[in-house]
Amino acid sequence: MRAVQITRFGGPEVLDVVDLPDPVPGDGQQLYEVSAAGVSFADTHHALYGD
Repeated sequence: MRAVQITRFGGPEVLDVVDLPDPVPGDGQQLYEVSAAGVSFADTHHALYGD
């Protein structure tokens, strides 16, 4: 799957698009297919300033 990953603090350049293994649901969990997603202001604020 493709994901946006934040591994360090900084501007938009720290939002890395990466390929990750498909998740596997555990017992009692459900896996949903997401066809579209976005990055919100809160995501970019976290990338810039941390918690």
